[in-house]
Amino acid sequence: MIGPDDFRRLLGHFASGVTIVTTSDADGRPAGLTVSAFASLSLEPPLVLVCVDHKAQSYPALKDNRGFAVNVLSTDHEVISRRFASTRLDKFDGVAYHMSALGLPLLGGALAHIECVTINRHVEGDHTIFVGRVEAGATADGEPLLYHRGKYKRFEGGSV
Repeated sequence: MIGPDDFRRLLGHFASGVTIVTTSDADGRPAGLTVSAFASLSLEPPLVLVCVDHKAQSYPALKDNRGFAVNVLSTDHEVISRRFASTRLDKFDGVAYHMSALGLPLLGGALAHIECVTINRHVEGDHTIFVGRVEAGATADGEPLLYHRGKYKRFEGGSV
């Protein structure tokens, strides 16, 4: 079986968009983390999934909350993506966001917000797969932030 470092290096060859998954903890404080393991799951009903490491700081809030939001990042969000990928406690300090009608933090300037009600959780290995039913969403113009082989990338002149 392949080891974790080799597996991470192998998967790094798959370019992906970058998202920040947000929720609120039991006290109503915003929580979130950078996630590249995000995918659409179904059109009818509209479902998405996100995969979260059990060691992630925001995992308890996601596990205990009934919903989450996926914020699709633009090229302007590289610094914020790094912040939410870190273990710092003040991830939302100085970050523009507002609370949605579902009580979920939505980041300012995101290319898309996807608001979900958690309908299922599957524990697999060291991650939980959260399945969310999409209740609301919004989009904006801009270019997506990408991640490939351990580096942030952006489209330039129609190519990566």
